[in-house]
Amino acid sequence: MLVNIHAAKCIGIDAVPVTVEVNIASGIGIHLVGLADTAVKESLLRTITAMQSLGYRIPGKKVVINLAPADIHKNGSGYDLPIAIGIMAASGQIEIGEESRFLIMGELGLDGSVRNVTGGLPMAELAFRQGYTGCIFPKESAMEAFEYHGTEIYGIEFLDEAIEILKEGKRKAEFLISRTANESGKQIGGSAEPAVDFSDIIGQNAAKRGAEIAAAGGHNILLIGPPGSGKSTLAKAIQGIMPPMSREESIQTSKIYSVAGKTAGTGLMTARPFRSPHHSISVAGLIGGGHENIVPGEISLAHNGILFLDEFCEMPQRIAEALRGPMEDRKITISRLRSKISFPASFMLVAATNPCPCGYYGEGDKCTCSPTKRMAYISRLSGPMTDRMDLHIWMPSVPSSCFTGVSKGEKSVIIAARVQKARAIQSKRFMNEGISTNSEMTTKIISRYCALSAECRGYLRKIMDGNRMSARAYFRIIRIARTIADLEGSDEIDIQHLSEAVSYRFLDKNDLCY
Repeated sequence: MLVNIHAAKCIGIDAVPVTVEVNIASGIGIHLVGLADTAVKESLLRTITAMQSLGYRIPGKKVVINLAPADIHKNGSGYDLPIAIGIMAASGQIEIGEESRFLIMGELGLDGSVRNVTGGLPMAELAFRQGYTGCIFPKESAMEAFEYHGTEIYGIEFLDEAIEILKEGKRKAEFLISRTANESGKQIGGSAEPAVDFSDIIGQNAAKRGAEIAAAGGHNILLIGPPGSGKSTLAKAIQGIMPPMSREESIQTSKIYSVAGKTAGTGLMTARPFRSPHHSISVAGLIGGGHENIVPGEISLAHNGILFLDEFCEMPQRIAEALRGPMEDRKITISRLRSKISFPASFMLVAATNPCPCGYYGEGDKCTCSPTKRMAYISRLSGPMTDRMDLHIWMPSVPSSCFTGVSKGEKSVIIAARVQKARAIQSKRFMNEGISTNSEMTTKIISRYCALSAECRGYLRKIMDGNRMSARAYFRIIRIARTIADLEGSDEIDIQHLSEAVSYRFLDKNDLCY
């Protein structure tokens, strides 16, 4: 008897259908085919033991299990559950309603328990597109996908519970995950309460202004200054002024965390992710990779959020330079011999570095580095990388006078309101452009929404010629000026907006002299 059970496989952040075909005929042995990796082949032992522990028998005939399509590599332990159900249905031990089509995934324990698998959210999306009756997942994976509207999500903890659902018995509703089942713990990428408020940062008003502009337009920002000037603290505070994600952004970001196995069953993400890897991270850890199972890296986990790289000049240059393509394309494509997978990577890069090896250049006579050492250190910020940083912020040491008798600055909630208002303006402006922030504007979109007066064009031309800036810097200045105008509620870009935008490009003007 031939039985088909529906399963899935994640390729990138999208799932594709996989059919588990089980046929029982005369003969002896259990055969698994369909380009399965070691974890899938080992599923036979787990499946057989789990079935026997629940009182089901193993057919004394030839059992052929095919994972179709056979030209796609299958990996992971999620096929245990569909294989077990297929064997029981093909051997006549259980009956499956023919009118119901469920997408089934789960790893089996030897006692018949069902364990979590990755990719629950993309699989739920596939079930909706394919018109399945619903999804039967381990409970944690079901909690990960329960907020995706359009398909029923069932969460189970044991194999026999899946059988109850497939029989469409009276207990079916008990396993249906309610859309209001879990309203807590959704802050996967970042914390609900940011650790640092802007009012806690003493001084650095110019840097705070730059951070506000960066958050409002999604711009990359480079923080340079001596130790203790507040670079890391400011970077962490930026998270607290970022606007909440739209539902589309939430679904896409949650799908990335789902395939990476980092959701912990908490529904869709609402907080924008904040990723802060150590500067010793590998290239694969940063951009993603793997052999048979390609997983997203930190730049994809920071999608629609912030990627904070502290001690940026301490990072090996080949790793830092790997960011150049994703910063422009807002995606990363990982190519292997047998596969080519793309992950989204639209992140806001916040990089922080000291100006020299000892860290105290610009602080009077405290610097002990020679000019050669200072130049070699800052040269790790290559021209192409510096060009891609929208705002260059110098953060000097905070004078002692700022620590006494000074009232606190604005709270993050006040700044966040301005940022959200500017983002709303951009969202409305780019409604039909397929983007949501000023930092994503192409040259074509810039010409459409950032028309400059003759005075502004003349001013910008003078700045470009005087400092020999690149064409990329030219358009980035316009993007920053557009964001500054949005923060002020101005429809037009004025010369004061351009002037402030230019002031944040001091590395282009060689103002950091060694």
